Amino acid sequence: MRLLRILSLLWVVVAPSAFADSLYQVEMILIRQNAEPPVNSRPAPENWDAGLPRQGGEKISPPRLNNIVDKLQASGDYTVLLHKAWEQTLGEQPVKVKITDGQEQFGQYPIQGTLELKLGRFTSIDASFWLNQFDNNGSVIASEHLSQPDVRTKNNQLNYLDGGHLALLIKITSLTAKPPSAPPPGLAD
Repeated sequence: MRLLRILSLLWVVVAPSAFADSLYQVEMILIRQNAEPPVNSRPAPENWDAGLPRQGGEKISPPRLNNIVDKLQASGDYTVLLHKAWEQTLGEQPVKVKITDGQEQFGQYPIQGTLELKLGRFTSIDASFWLNQFDNNGSVIASEHLSQPDVRTKNNQLNYLDGGHLALLIKITSLTAKPPSAPPPGLAD
């Protein structure tokens, strides 16, 4: 009996670390809500990325939400600014990446941001994105900022993070979870 208790305790300690990190597809769509007036903000600080690895060091994944992007663009109510998908290992320790789009000018990009993901019962997301406009010399002259700290979302669902005039659609899908099995033949009726 004592051996059973020790094995149970050992299982409780070892099991979470054995199954903690898994492979996920992360897909995000950054949009502007055209009905909302843009809100200018301070430009991103010089160390906005704090030396983070760029998204893309992971495996780029084919986007699955193209139909959503098509509907957003067709509505005229939204402007799709960025659509990216990649595979990434996620677990209980936060993973943070930088995401950029466009030509770099003095450490700044037309679209730049950071995305931090942490798995738990729900996925915790910290998102911070800037849309920058540059003058002819490459200096930022206008900036818009989306900040969504510590948002709790469900996996395998499209989540909407509303930032006013800017918003983020994000879907985090497990690539290692087994799909639900079909019911036995006699139960479907």
